[in-house]
Amino acid sequence: SVFIGEDLRHVDDQSAWFLEPYQQVPGQAQTFLEHIHGGVLAAAQDPRALLMFSGGETRAAAGPISEGTSYWLAANGQDWFGYGEVKQRAVTEEHARDSFENLLFSVCRFYELTGRFPHNITVVGYEFKRQRFEDYHRHAINFPQERFRYIGTRAPDPVKAIRGEYQTVMAFSHDPFGCQGNLRTKKISRDPFGNGVPYYFRMPAIIRPLLMYCGSAPYSSHLPWDPQVLLPHRKLASQALPLETIRQQIS
Repeated sequence: SVFIGEDLRHVDDQSAWFLEPYQQVPGQAQTFLEHIHGGVLAAAQDPRALLMFSGGETRAAAGPISEGTSYWLAANGQDWFGYGEVKQRAVTEEHARDSFENLLFSVCRFYELTGRFPHNITVVGYEFKRQRFEDYHRHAINFPQERFRYIGTRAPDPVKAIRGEYQTVMAFSHDPFGCQGNLRTKKISRDPFGNGVPYYFRMPAIIRPLLMYCGSAPYSSHLPWDPQVLLPHRKLASQALPLETIRQQIS
């Protein structure tokens, strides 16, 4: 979701977030904080980890503010929950339009910042979305199961959430890449400012076909995280301190 409040000390206030009708339930804003806290805590426990807040400018009525930036600002407003050192390793991915792109585009953004692809991935999200990420999104990009971890958090209305999640999981089971039918329509609607997807030309050739792939069959070509694939690290064009510091800390 998108933060639209003025005081970052009160990010648990429902009115501080742009909420869709289905999100307007008591405790919704608090669950966003739990997501953020979970990510900060996971990064604090691993000094080599990069914390990625993912989500694009998905709501026209909220203005050109990304979900990723909203979460970063909320974490900063909470003083990183007592783990201030994580701030130096916290970045945003600001183009994802659905949960599949949250995963795939975070991998791309990691490469942009570090010159290599992640060895391990930890996702923090609602517990009811665990199957969607573990069995469908992870599988769609063929990321090794043993190197993928999902941390589940509570939903404000689990019964209602699970009912809706069934429909979403069924849709991704037939359209793993979210590029057809209702999933495609929903994705297009979540780019109201026409930002598009910038990653194709920024990625090495081995991953570009995955970014363009659309089909119900599994993607079968080699990917950077396949055990038999060894890619050299890309030299970063910019040696500005923030990115270089991040690269050194997670190397």
